[in-house]
Amino acid sequence: MTRVKRGTTANKRREKVLKLTKGFKWGRKSKERAAKEGLLHALPRMFKGRKEKKRDYRRLWNVKINAGSREAGTKYSTLINALHKKKVRLDRKILADLAEHEPEVFKKIVEFVK
Repeated sequence: MTRVKRGTTANKRREKVLKLTKGFKWGRKSKERAAKEGLLHALPRMFKGRKEKKRDYRRLWNVKINAGSREAGTKYSTLINALHKKKVRLDRKILADLAEHEPEVFKKIVEFVK
């Protein structure tokens, strides 16, 4: 039988593991054994982390909208209810951005739905 050199296969496998661990702390991003260990713990958590990120951002947006609406003289719950009744189709991400960066525009929206 002919000799099989496994250099390319082994290198591709190593590169794939290190590519997946890019951004990890300490030696987990560069050392093969530590990278495998890091992936072993990180891969099962990835799905849950993506769901938690959405949850965290929605909570942050709610806090920003509440702060902006209190400055405009109303509460978060009454503002959201009024937006639904007036059929204003702005999502929480946009409302939070307006409340933080464009308070005048946000106040105009609040006045419109009151």
